[in-house]
Amino acid sequence: MKEKRDRFAKVAASRVQKALDALESLSKCSNRSNYEYTETDVKKMSRVLNDKLKTTLAAFRSGSDAKGANTFKF
Repeated sequence: MKEKRDRFAKVAASRVQKALDALESLSKCSNRSNYEYTETDVKKMSRVLNDKLKTTLAAFRSGSDAKGANTFKF
């Protein structure tokens, strides 16, 4: 059992860090001197990110894989 726990801790920590890094990178798009976007764009990004996070966390609660859309377009 300890092997599975250790493997989870290693893999999950790495993947959470990648998600945090990706969000940090995305936040750089908020610079209005470099990019133009609308409130509708922000709401769409927020909706898809929140939905995916909810699906992922629900998968942990139920112990099953998180399924759902993995693509995004405006």
